[in-house]
Amino acid sequence: MAQKKPADTAEHRTSAQVIKDLHERMVRIRLFETEAGKLMEAGRLPGFLHLYVGQEAVAAGVMAALRDDDQITSTHRGHGHAVAKGVGFREMYAELYGRATGACLGRGGSMHINDVSLGMLGANGIVGAGVPIAVGAAFAARYKGEDSVAVTFFGDGATNIGAFHEGANMAAVLGLPVVFVCENNGYAEFTPQSGHMLLTDVADRAAAYGMPGVIVDGMDAVAVHRAATDAVARARSGAGPMLIEAKTYRYFDHQGVKGLRHPYRSDEEVAEWKARDPIDLLEARAVADGTATRAELDDTWHRTRDEIAEAIAYAESSPLPDTADLLHNVYSG
Repeated sequence: MAQKKPADTAEHRTSAQVIKDLHERMVRIRLFETEAGKLMEAGRLPGFLHLYVGQEAVAAGVMAALRDDDQITSTHRGHGHAVAKGVGFREMYAELYGRATGACLGRGGSMHINDVSLGMLGANGIVGAGVPIAVGAAFAARYKGEDSVAVTFFGDGATNIGAFHEGANMAAVLGLPVVFVCENNGYAEFTPQSGHMLLTDVADRAAAYGMPGVIVDGMDAVAVHRAATDAVARARSGAGPMLIEAKTYRYFDHQGVKGLRHPYRSDEEVAEWKARDPIDLLEARAVADGTATRAELDDTWHRTRDEIAEAIAYAESSPLPDTADLLHNVYSG
């Protein structure tokens, strides 16, 4: 059976610096996503957005445990991972607007944002497709004699996909430095977990590949960070892969803010999860233990709002891609 991560222990004390780091990453994700959602609802952004609001503790907790040279693969719900890994607001918003100054020069859009220079190997519109890419990145690091780690994010539904099973099995057999992070928000698009698997805990699947699996509260950034720190250290030391299942929740629909207006969750369920908001939980903890003052926390919100306003203005004033470059970086066999 998968293990649940233990509560606070002396060996797992979290420093004030880490708490503030986690808070800032989560605030940056929350405000980026909230504003992006407003822009989409107002018809100012093209395409689809799969918003990450509610799940911030997972991206922040994992990314705070990584080095700059560690690599990640993401999902269709990838903005939070990109922001937490360090991709700039300007480049992010410009990409959502489809502008030439975007992270992918306006060619990728929401579901394909990447920045290889930061180890963000890309969001992915195909469910589970990031898993084998991360395994490949880990294999490459091992082959080149580097000690970087690859982390792959995916949802509960992706663990039913063949690419997940093949990737997990290969990583385990070869002892590759991969951390598998299942962001279990309870739904595969609109289907509850109980409707697509009989397991209660996705982490139990780790045993089938001979790797450890742990369950962590995905609304608690500190708990996620501790689990990720252990898993990353294990992978970097050569002990092989590990699966972390973070039980979390997304506040908005599968796509957009209001989605398809098709009710599949009760208002009571959403409210129950929002009562455990990851940012509220961390802020209450920080103020209670003296890690940060309310004024310091508020300053992070204010600074981030200002940065986002500037980034949106930058994106809106940026040029569209030149049609003369349409076939640049397009390959065919």
